[in-house]
Amino acid sequence: MKIVILAGGLGTRISEETVARPKPMIEIGGRPILWHIMKIYSHYGFNDFIVCLGYRGYLIKEYFANYFLHMSDVTIHLAENRMDIHRETAEPWHVTLVDTGENTQTGGRIKRVLHHVKDDELFGLTYGDGVADIDIAAQIAFHRAHGRRATVTAVRPARRFGALAIEGDRVLTFQEKPEDDGGWINGGFFLLSPSVGDLIADDTTVWEEGPMGSLAQGDDLRAYVHRGFWHPMDTMRDRTFLEQQWASGDAKWKTW
Repeated sequence: MKIVILAGGLGTRISEETVARPKPMIEIGGRPILWHIMKIYSHYGFNDFIVCLGYRGYLIKEYFANYFLHMSDVTIHLAENRMDIHRETAEPWHVTLVDTGENTQTGGRIKRVLHHVKDDELFGLTYGDGVADIDIAAQIAFHRAHGRRATVTAVRPARRFGALAIEGDRVLTFQEKPEDDGGWINGGFFLLSPSVGDLIADDTTVWEEGPMGSLAQGDDLRAYVHRGFWHPMDTMRDRTFLEQQWASGDAKWKTW
């Protein structure tokens, strides 16, 4: 199964970082969050990735083109124009980097890479800015059991603030930062049939609007409920939280 990762957006809500690099290249523990996402899939044996590039996509190309340089010790022989790599550190990944346009919407990015998965039974799709301790193997079993064209992972985000239950002006209960806000949201980590491309018109199509709505209305979309850890990196606060998690040695998404 191939994994498509949407990595071309502008990331305007974390512009302190994205002014210089695409959001998937923002580092957690010295590694781009894109690397962390790929490690999640790789843990379950999925090592064939298609990365949809857009804003500053050349930086993602540079990262993978020089992966050994980033991940290993090297000796560079300038006069001989060659490099020795010591303690090689590499992943068993096959990474296809596709320029899907700087202003293309999410649906349009998917449509531009469908030729890479058109002959497959299904493919994975996720965003390049969120991590989870999701069980990909269990999700695939769920997807095959329901037989529909699409599965979306449903998650409950943690609340950022304390929750109050009030009656008039009386506080009945108070809970500081509950585990979730009670509502299920789109957490990414999709499983899709390549036939969903029929629902995407062009570069202006937003995947989360028309196509997903059509799938739901046609009873062709199911939710894989994930009750474990999930966290996006939308803001600097999110980045700080994920960095603290990694530094603590208890990063919940580190399943490898």
